[in-house]
Amino acid sequence: MTDGRVSCESDAERHRLAEAVKAACIAAAVSGYEQAGISGLCQEGALECALDAIRMLDVQPVIDRVRELRSGGGPAAV
Repeated sequence: MTDGRVSCESDAERHRLAEAVKAACIAAAVSGYEQAGISGLCQEGALECALDAIRMLDVQPVIDRVRELRSGGGPAAV
């Protein structure tokens, strides 16, 4: 596919993509929250930073990694 979208041919592939995006969102949120805490923000501010990290997450690298794994390119470290 040339437009950058992943063609998911099965429920298993859709699930794998969804899990990869979910994991990336969680990692972004945790990182944003931790960075906010290090910076001295209160819990509410840290939560806002965590949500902003999710909002700013570029999912294209996650999609590219799932596509790479689908074509047999390396270990599943998404």
